[in-house]
Amino acid sequence: MTLSEELAWRGFTNQTTYKDVSALDGDQISFYWGVDPSSDSMTIGNLAAAMMVRHFIDHGHKAFLLVGGATGMIGDPDGKKDERNLLTLDDIAHNKQALAEQYNAVFADKDFTVVDNYDWFKDMNYLDFLRMVGKNVPLSQMLGRDFVQARLGEDGSGISYAEFSYSLIQGYDFVHLSREYGVSLQLCGADQWGNSVAGVDLIRRLDSKEAHVYSTPLIINKATGVKFGKSEGGAVWLDPAKTSVYAFYQFWLNVDDESVGELLRVYTLLDKETIEGLDAEVANNPGGRAAQKALAEAVTTIVHGHERTESVQRVTGVLFGQTSFAELQSEDMDVLAHEIPVVGLGTSVIDALTEASLVSSNGEARRLIDSGAVSVNGQKITEDQRIEAVSLIKKGKNSFVLAR
Repeated sequence: MTLSEELAWRGFTNQTTYKDVSALDGDQISFYWGVDPSSDSMTIGNLAAAMMVRHFIDHGHKAFLLVGGATGMIGDPDGKKDERNLLTLDDIAHNKQALAEQYNAVFADKDFTVVDNYDWFKDMNYLDFLRMVGKNVPLSQMLGRDFVQARLGEDGSGISYAEFSYSLIQGYDFVHLSREYGVSLQLCGADQWGNSVAGVDLIRRLDSKEAHVYSTPLIINKATGVKFGKSEGGAVWLDPAKTSVYAFYQFWLNVDDESVGELLRVYTLLDKETIEGLDAEVANNPGGRAAQKALAEAVTTIVHGHERTESVQRVTGVLFGQTSFAELQSEDMDVLAHEIPVVGLGTSVIDALTEASLVSSNGEARRLIDSGAVSVNGQKITEDQRIEAVSLIKKGKNSFVLAR
């Protein structure tokens, strides 16, 4: 498939300034895509756009990936009901480094250049910025933005001059990258369309050049109608310190049948034949969950690598009864310890169950053991015993405690 065909088939089609998207199938285009360092991790919402970027790179276009050190000092107000709290410079520096490392993971072995807009804004004179940028942006264009209207409306919280001016900073990013690197295209999520086309207009006004924007739709959870990637506990992060690798894998494993086909197209690099085969599996044998397993494996591998993915697969197999506890490796125990209660060795099964709050009393623990509802390393026990080696204690169908 050509790039334009691949983007259409995978669902990466939204607003664009191109009259004919087959322009993407021609000569190499230098493009940019960026994430503001409002956090030290991307979410799977960001990952959807990143996967679109992967296809541009794989089809021969040249990528500039931006960490917004300058824009991060203000914070993108679009879609926000209230004024953002300003991050410290140390926080921004930390977040930029973390995002750059995630770029290296998601775009492993690909050719790209990381740029930071703080590098070209740090020495810019305010008066020069007003003369060059401010003089060329109509106020009506800025006031017409939906988020500005909402914030200035009767029930709005108001907006500071800094946040009002945010789109000017992002617009100049496009100008700078056009001048320095020949960048003529910005990729973005649908929620960044307004900020992005501001750059197109600025390039036209300042340099009389043509530039373009290509946006991808936001992924919406079909079951809930809310922005995909939000769970009951909040966002699903790429950073394993925020969303554990096991929880990340489980998130994809548990997506619904209605959504899994779309998510396979957006979040994996599996080819058309493979994905359409998985679509057929969903229709013919939904209980087998082959598509969800393929999705979870593919996305977790992209973000966390093969070894960690294989580890959480083994842990998942043990917790859900498909794999023997004896097959777990030492690194798998660390995964388990992050997800279930842990007690020390030398503890009795009854004490382990009570210490882990899986039962309310020793008496309840004894009754469960007597009824065959407790197992150690997959073997049901009929009397209490002391745990002297690393073991997995299971109560009922899905309550566990690790002794180590």
